[in-house]
Amino acid sequence: MVEPTAFLTDRLAAARRAVPILGSGPYGDTLPVGLLIPLQGPAGMFGPSCEASARLAVEEINSSCGVLGREVRLVVIDGGRRPDRVADEVDSLISAGAIESVIGWHISAVRQAVVPRTVGRVPYVYTALYEGGEQAPGVFLAGETPDRQLQPAMRWMREECGVQRWYMVGDDYVWPHVSAAVARSYAEGLGGRICAESYVRLGSEDFGTVLCDIERLRPDGVLMLLVGEDAVQFNRAFAARGLDERIVRLSPLMDENMLLATGAEGTGGLYAAAGFFEALPTESSRQFLAEYTRRHGVLAPVPNSLGESCYEGLRLFAELCRRAGSTDVSAICAVAEATGYDGPRGPVQLKDRHLRQRIYVAHAEGLDFEVLAQL
Repeated sequence: MVEPTAFLTDRLAAARRAVPILGSGPYGDTLPVGLLIPLQGPAGMFGPSCEASARLAVEEINSSCGVLGREVRLVVIDGGRRPDRVADEVDSLISAGAIESVIGWHISAVRQAVVPRTVGRVPYVYTALYEGGEQAPGVFLAGETPDRQLQPAMRWMREECGVQRWYMVGDDYVWPHVSAAVARSYAEGLGGRICAESYVRLGSEDFGTVLCDIERLRPDGVLMLLVGEDAVQFNRAFAARGLDERIVRLSPLMDENMLLATGAEGTGGLYAAAGFFEALPTESSRQFLAEYTRRHGVLAPVPNSLGESCYEGLRLFAELCRRAGSTDVSAICAVAEATGYDGPRGPVQLKDRHLRQRIYVAHAEGLDFEVLAQL
């Protein structure tokens, strides 16, 4: 697993402590926001990038008079624990008035546990790519969904790489299972099929049975619905068997940190689809990267789609509050539709509480991505 540098760990810890408290009352004129990100488990490698990107957004928001004149203060919550424990902490913080919104990247199992604790109480901006279908009031979705990410990526893989027979491997929880179901229909609609699928527990390191199955079935491509360290272990084992020489892989959840953890020898024939890549050649992306480096320095975690999504989540929250003239969840819901702004991903806009955005496909070139096309 890629660990954050000691340098950045110290800087983030200092940023958590250096919280100005203004005015009177428990939090004065500050606006406490729960930043819900994984700090442990298979997705723990994403936590430092998520926090670093979120702190950049907070700096920019606060330098422009904050949110409705209130200075944003992050309260970091570890979303890498058991979903029920995460939900209990979120509930306690809301009840105590310690947070007035929840924002961040975490897996769908955590989201499903947290949603009932936020509905009607505080706005919740979920920034992760996910399986789609979330309709709870007051929940706003800033990440990619299969209809706009996975479907066009599979079409691109058929047209550019000739992939018609897919093998799917995923972690055993809601996002992979629901995404696999829609992927089956996508494959059929493209004249192909899913020849088999396998699921492993979160935190798996042994993919021997899955790899034997892939060797036997010889698909054109493997659709990876694995999180963090699980995907890293799969990539290493896949390449060690030489399967990367004849079978391509596609992942909707593959970032630059995972490339580094995998190693260059394990990334051949690996493709990813996302709304943001560090190598995205747009002016808005370059500006974000320049500001990210200015704030955190060259030793910061690699900026990636998952971390940058937390930046988007805070920007979206600030814009929603601005339009509503309030942080009240009901007031925000009343004005949410068509809320948009220009950010690192380009122009984005809410539709049915989902953030519509451009999606790109990229190919791993060693430890970096090369963006090939906008889908």
